[in-house]
Amino acid sequence: MPGHDQVDAVRRFNRFYTRQIGVLKKNYLDSPYSAGEMRVLYEIVHGATTARDIGHALDLDAGYLSRTLRNFEKRGFVSRKTSKTDARASELAITARGRKVFAPFEQRSRDQVADLLSRLKPDQRRRVSAAMSEIETLLGNAEAADRNYTLRSPAFGDFGWIVSRNGELYAQEYGWGEPFEGLCAGIVADFAKNNDPKRERCWIADLNGENVGCVMLVKETDKIARLRLLLIDPKARGMGLGARLVEECVQFARQSGYKQVTLWTHSVLTAARKIYAKAGFTLTSSEKKKSFGKDVVAEYWDLTL
Repeated sequence: MPGHDQVDAVRRFNRFYTRQIGVLKKNYLDSPYSAGEMRVLYEIVHGATTARDIGHALDLDAGYLSRTLRNFEKRGFVSRKTSKTDARASELAITARGRKVFAPFEQRSRDQVADLLSRLKPDQRRRVSAAMSEIETLLGNAEAADRNYTLRSPAFGDFGWIVSRNGELYAQEYGWGEPFEGLCAGIVADFAKNNDPKRERCWIADLNGENVGCVMLVKETDKIARLRLLLIDPKARGMGLGARLVEECVQFARQSGYKQVTLWTHSVLTAARKIYAKAGFTLTSSEKKKSFGKDVVAEYWDLTL
């Protein structure tokens, strides 16, 4: 059994962190909604399609959840329709109005955490992130342990890792030669030298202190963003990490005022293509060509925001 000092330490941390992020305030981030209501909306925005999904994810009282969903539906934040596979169940979806209401508070929450972390040095931020991930793993279930990764901004050396790991993996898995690694180096160099942090971003996926994935979102035009260099290391595949990285790009693009996200990929990259399709991208054109020492089919995918 845990000792009193261990129990007290966990309770002390809970009090500290709930105070830091304002959970005990009546309204969440000075919105008209409680933290519970905004968590329900968050789950729907991020893919929960049934009340059962939300209840399972949040462990909410069924009556409270039902009232919250009715209120959101009445306000036009959520739409509800009968499931095609089960006439007894309803499928939920966020509406354009609901997304518009949710977006500024999602950004405000990110800004709040960013402000909290900005007071720390880079190595301290990584330690905090790793410690939180460790807590989630140890106190969570097997699924949480399998998803023991964090997303962060690039640190020193990460840009070099993006180039080298892309070069290594694509050479091993598809036989793409040096021109591909050179292309990656050019993309990374342009981002490192010229990126606009308000409209462009790079994410590094960290698994227990090791880089296992990355993606970039860069400005194409004032209205169009481009998704680039999505990569998932083999050791981190099957966790949903690719979908998470694409989701982060789409969400950031929407919050930054873009109207469209575009990307360039190849038909042989079947796993990535499934992720793009599931995220709402559509294949708009393709062409056969010779690239990176191989005959390939280049594809162009777009998503309207």
